[in-house]
Amino acid sequence: MRIRNYRLFATGAVVSNIGTWMSRVTQDWLVLSLTGSAAAVGITTALQFLPMLLFGLYGGVIADRYPKRRILLITQGALGLCGLALAVLTLSGSVQVWHVYLIAFLLGMVTVVDNPARQSFVSEMVGPDQLRNAVSLNSANFQSARLIGPAVAGVLITSVGSGWAFMLNGLSFLAPLVGLLLMRTHELHESVRIRRGKGQLREGLRYVRGRPELIWPIVLIGFIGTFGFNFPIWLTAFANEVFHGDAGMYAFFNILMAAGSLTGALLAARRRSSRVRLLILAAMGFGLLEIAAAFSPSLWLFSLLLLPIGVLALTTNISANTSVQMASDPEMRGRVMSLFMMVFVGGTPLGGPLLGWVSDTYGARVAFATGGVVSLVAAAGIGLILTRVVGVRVRFDLRGGRPHMRFVPRERLATAA
Repeated sequence: MRIRNYRLFATGAVVSNIGTWMSRVTQDWLVLSLTGSAAAVGITTALQFLPMLLFGLYGGVIADRYPKRRILLITQGALGLCGLALAVLTLSGSVQVWHVYLIAFLLGMVTVVDNPARQSFVSEMVGPDQLRNAVSLNSANFQSARLIGPAVAGVLITSVGSGWAFMLNGLSFLAPLVGLLLMRTHELHESVRIRRGKGQLREGLRYVRGRPELIWPIVLIGFIGTFGFNFPIWLTAFANEVFHGDAGMYAFFNILMAAGSLTGALLAARRRSSRVRLLILAAMGFGLLEIAAAFSPSLWLFSLLLLPIGVLALTTNISANTSVQMASDPEMRGRVMSLFMMVFVGGTPLGGPLLGWVSDTYGARVAFATGGVVSLVAAAGIGLILTRVVGVRVRFDLRGGRPHMRFVPRERLATAA
């Protein structure tokens, strides 16, 4: 935060992130109100992330080719216009579910370029020495806004209607635009920009394929993003069907998730390095807690479990994000991060409708548990692969009569034998 350009970036981001979380909660509840279907909420989420699945890698090429600050000025303005369009439709009383679907898809198209540009622009503002801290603070920023946005959305929806939440979201993008314009460009750490040429997309894929320390964290985050992060579907279904609440309860669930996520982000900001052990154990714990929450018999227990779920969700995400960024060469970082974001959020068009259908057909509890089981199995399986890559093995022992798992060097096991 001592870096002026980053302070401007973070200040603008927290304002727009509050608006984004207001819009997300309002959008999910609006679709549920219009259709009465959790699957429709899943379709909306899927449409918003489908462009990332289809075109995400091209967004990384654009981020590596053009000045990232200039890209962000365009994309942030476009995101604001999408928010204002949905506000006008809702306030006029003419909004239909297909309008929400269309704007969600347009938001996704803009995000294809915005995401890798924003992710890789962080290193230009702070330099490599402060990158880990800045990534963690970005997540803390995002989750702090998640504490405020859903609460404001819940009040606005129940008092004046959904349209005003969408309106405030559209206007909130003025803050990052002003921040970008006020930056001192001569203080940015110049990055290597690639020139237009053939084969740049394939070059990025070959680069990742040849680096196990990149590809396996990306595969793991892909499984978790596809099956474990479908909270708009599950939380709306739990609020509406399981606990028979309203938009205020859904906003409350989001606030609890945000409180846990903020805690996870702040803890990550204090760490000086990324470890495979932390990534794997956090992902496994995340899956286990989702399974436990799915079968929670009471509202208070379900609500309580959302806090540690948020902590482990952010710990998993930040650990994977920072390890991938720090292992990437600067001229490849945009393409690598576009692949990371493509598999993380691009899997939602597959997992969102599928788990929405499971929720409608078999119930919200079964759908939530399914996401937890897939996350747990993926983390355990990929963890075994990663331990071989980094030269360690899993060791089980008993302490106080209870089993414990830890990672130790292979040499230590051989000596003990």
